[in-house]
Amino acid sequence: MSIDDVSHRFLVTWSQLLLDSFHRWTGRDLLSRTGSPDAQADTLFSAPFVVVSHGTEVDPLLNYGNQQALDLWELSWSQLTSTPSRLTAEPMNRDERARMLAVAERQGFYSGYRGIRISSTGKRFLVEDATVWNVVDGQGVRVGQAAAFARWTAVE
Repeated sequence: MSIDDVSHRFLVTWSQLLLDSFHRWTGRDLLSRTGSPDAQADTLFSAPFVVVSHGTEVDPLLNYGNQQALDLWELSWSQLTSTPSRLTAEPMNRDERARMLAVAERQGFYSGYRGIRISSTGKRFLVEDATVWNVVDGQGVRVGQAAAFARWTAVE
C-alpha cells in the first residue's frame, strides 16, 4: 500500500466523519450526499466554501482543509497538516477562538461564529457566519472539531 493509498483512505474516511458529524449536530447536510464516499470526498474538497478541521491533540494540528481552505490560508496540504490549529488566529484573537471551540465542544456545534483569522503570509480576513462542530466517530467519540464557512472578507 502506497502513501497515496493511505492518504486517499484517510481523506475518504475523514470526509465521511465530517459530513456525518455535521448532520448529527445540525440536522442539515453540509453538501448533497449523492454518489460514493469517494465522490463525496471529492465534492467536499472542491466545494465553493471553506472546510477545515483539527484533531484532539493537546495542541491540535490541522488535519483537513479543502481547496478553499488551502487557498485562503495560503498553505500546501503538507504545510496545513503540520500547522497547529491555534496559529490560524493571531495571538490577540486566540482566547476568543478558544472560548468558541469550548462552547462547540460542550454543545456539539456552534453556529454564527465571526472572527478574524490570518493566512500563512500574514493576510488577515474576517470569517462570518461559520459553523463549528465536533467530529465524532461511529461510536460517538469526539475525534476532532471542524469549521465551515462561505463568507470571508479581507481586513487591512
